[in-house]
Amino acid sequence: MNLSDAETLLAVVRERSFSRAAEQLRRTQPAVSLAVRRLEEACGERLLDRSSKQPRLTGAGVLVTRRAEQMLRQRAALEHDLLELRGLQRGKLTVGANESTAFFLLPLVEAYHARWPEVKLEIRRSLSRNIPAEVLSGDLDLGVVAYDPELHDLQAPIVYRDRLAFIVYPGHPLAGARRPVPLARLGTERFIAHNVVSPYRDFTVSTFRRLGVPLNITVEMPTIESIKQLVARGLGVAFVPRISAARELDAGILCEVPLRQFRAQRPLRLLSPRRGALSHAARAFADLAQPLAADPVRYTKKVR
Repeated sequence: MNLSDAETLLAVVRERSFSRAAEQLRRTQPAVSLAVRRLEEACGERLLDRSSKQPRLTGAGVLVTRRAEQMLRQRAALEHDLLELRGLQRGKLTVGANESTAFFLLPLVEAYHARWPEVKLEIRRSLSRNIPAEVLSGDLDLGVVAYDPELHDLQAPIVYRDRLAFIVYPGHPLAGARRPVPLARLGTERFIAHNVVSPYRDFTVSTFRRLGVPLNITVEMPTIESIKQLVARGLGVAFVPRISAARELDAGILCEVPLRQFRAQRPLRLLSPRRGALSHAARAFADLAQPLAADPVRYTKKVR
């Protein structure tokens, strides 16, 4: 059913006249008559009885006009919903992250929710290695990872430059160090490590091995939060993403110690499909990430 022709039929029924319907629709009377005939041909039924002065609906015409009114109401509702989506007054956005990259999202979630509170925002915890595939499959709208997936079908711009930080508790002998400490000085330290395999754990292990420095891992924990708490209690030292410890470092709960011979940059990338348009909600989130990440000082304050 052509909705334009259906609207014309409804106008004829409402005005009880082809000529008045044409005037109301700002069309010619022959064009109105043609639209009604076209609709009748499409339905295979006569919809109007033209034998009297005023056109009257046939039985088929009553059925068609009821359906046409329903369809036009649904079209109006759809147009309204689409307008709300474009204005971010509704919708849903799902962003994938692992525990450490989720820290990057905290100020973004706050800023996004403040601007578009009607959009449901879900940060879904995923294994970092699975996020690229989940974005490509559509299970995630966007993803944040700390490596370049090197997939042609994904866009992966850097949105934040993080690094691994060596953290100790405030009473540790190295806590007040202002100059970079040689890595060899850490050979006697007791390390608390993340038990999740990652390129950064591999980098740390290989760097210590290459320089001949013992890496004494005495405790392994499943989360960064638990690692930070154990370090704060003086049970050992650790390497963690700098952004994940920003609040504790600012509050003096933990201390970062500068190191020589150890520099692990950790650029965070926002993943999105290269093909196909992003939803309005996803595009707004991606646009919001760029200026925040471009101003590290402002961003770090937001994290804290």
